[in-house]
Amino acid sequence: MYLARVIGRLVATRRYAGLEGVPLQILQPLDEYGADMGDTLVATAVVSTGPGDLVHFVDGREGALACPVTFVPVDAAIIGYVEQCYANGKFIGRELEAKR
Repeated sequence: MYLARVIGRLVATRRYAGLEGVPLQILQPLDEYGADMGDTLVATAVVSTGPGDLVHFVDGREGALACPVTFVPVDAAIIGYVEQCYANGKFIGRELEAKR
């Protein structure tokens, strides 16, 4: 599993059979300090997430197995939403909203 931030959504006009209704999102992988690491990638979102969210994802064959229909051409899938993350003494993620 890897940590990433959702930076956008992707709209496809044509879909592979088995991927209908599965959202595609653009991810920026993060390193252990919360800094951008590597190139952006497209992942299927099997959990409800959106731009700005901190997520964890899997890649390779596990990405396809996480989708509702397996054996689809998927290289990465978002499998979880990260509410809080502290790495190396640093908070990674969105700041909590002020209490009302």
